[in-house]
Amino acid sequence: MIAQPYQLYVERTDTSKNMARYYAMSIEPTLFGDACLTRRWGRIGASGQQMIHHFDREEDAVQLFLHLLRQKRKRGYRPPTLVTT
Repeated sequence: MIAQPYQLYVERTDTSKNMARYYAMSIEPTLFGDACLTRRWGRIGASGQQMIHHFDREEDAVQLFLHLLRQKRKRGYRPPTLVTT
């Protein structure tokens, strides 16, 4: 069983390069109680791609989650900014 929810959504935009990307991850339990890390990525506004990793232990899923988070932060991905009117 998953001890706590893990979810992430970050974006990387650069108007000079016409870049608008998103990256989303979440760790969820499977029907059998194992941990499942789901990753989604692509251009903002498009359906993009998806990859699912299955783990016997939640700790392994969290370790990959944190590794990917650090990797995306280095590449310039940040949480979306909220625009208030």
